[in-house]
Amino acid sequence: MNQHHKVRCLETDRIYTDDGLILSGPDSTRPAFIRAEYDSRQLTVRTEEPGIFRFSDWLPVHRTLPAQGYPVTWHSDRLGKHLGLERLYLTFSGYWPEKGAAMTTGTFKECEAYAVCARYPENCGKVLVVASAGNTARAFLKVASENRIPLVAVVPQMCLHELWQVKPLQPWVRIVVSGGDSDYFDAISLADRICQVDGYQAEGGAKNIARRDGMGTTVLSAATTIGSIPDCYYQAIGSGTGAIAAYEANLRLIGDGRYGNRIMSLRLSQNKPFVPIYTAWQKQSRDITPIPTDEARDLSKKIKAKVLANRKPPYGPIGGLYDALQATGGHVMAIDNEALTAAQELFAELEGCDICPEAGVALASLIQEVENGQVDPGALIMLNITGGGLANIQKELEPKPVAADLVLEPETEPARDIGQLFADLHTNILRSL
Repeated sequence: MNQHHKVRCLETDRIYTDDGLILSGPDSTRPAFIRAEYDSRQLTVRTEEPGIFRFSDWLPVHRTLPAQGYPVTWHSDRLGKHLGLERLYLTFSGYWPEKGAAMTTGTFKECEAYAVCARYPENCGKVLVVASAGNTARAFLKVASENRIPLVAVVPQMCLHELWQVKPLQPWVRIVVSGGDSDYFDAISLADRICQVDGYQAEGGAKNIARRDGMGTTVLSAATTIGSIPDCYYQAIGSGTGAIAAYEANLRLIGDGRYGNRIMSLRLSQNKPFVPIYTAWQKQSRDITPIPTDEARDLSKKIKAKVLANRKPPYGPIGGLYDALQATGGHVMAIDNEALTAAQELFAELEGCDICPEAGVALASLIQEVENGQVDPGALIMLNITGGGLANIQKELEPKPVAADLVLEPETEPARDIGQLFADLHTNILRSL
């Protein structure tokens, strides 16, 4: 597949060729995103391509991978009727074969994993490093293992159980655990230290255009199914990367010209009491107040949707979440565990499938706004169900737990030991390919 895009720095407005690794503008003087710009102004949905690669016109990839799943959108009759919403559409990423949803990790993180891995340069001699609170690592491990992509996934100890797999992992993917009382931020910090060792490449998180545009396929699914850009977009957030991706996909759809010129209102939500983005947005501040380490770890234990516990989200950079919220007239809500659990139960009862806790947060926020009279019953609404069908996976695919390859205490391991340890690991990973 020939390169069909360039990247633009949102600070300097300069254009660069995408080498598959660039994460920021080389000439940037402050934190700013780059954004992919595609040769195809109009999107052709290529149903003959596997998985999310049906949207490859607007994915910054140079090849396709054998994917199965992609986000599936349908009009909700029962849940919509229950909420009094005439045009409620569900975009589901997970495993629900009855609906055509075939993501065997049960999460929309597969969208970003396939896109990032299909952008990553082949045979570059580097090992990709991704930090995760669970879902992202599960998806990247699957995709990298099945496609001979060298990878180290770094997760906090309390999230290791979330990394189950349907197929055995290959030796070119390894799991590193940030031990003890670590949280997602500790995993990110450890991943950063690993990336200082020669031969490792940071995946980049929100800065990676493939991650964002991969997640943006949820909006592409909705718009191409409905035939129009939605009025409102509901999603739970930890980093907010998916919401930034939704806004960027929205801009491309306006440029396409066939889906209207509407800017979706981003209706985002966090799980109380871990709500740094909610707190900053309530103050209309571009800056998030840092949470002390011990307090953050304690708060992350108290929320049911643990993948949303991100201490340092991409909120303030140019092109980040703050800018997306401002541009869309959006807002952020705070949802407690009781409300998210009730929303999960309601979805299972009315729609017939389990959904993950973070999807429960998003649905709970929609319910809250309906009850408060903040939603037009005739509005065109997209509810992003970012994960679900785990019961189907357990029943049909029999997933197995995975073990850590290394467990490290990031605050106490000597830097020189980390360097030698991961230099040796790099050699072993590349030999296994």
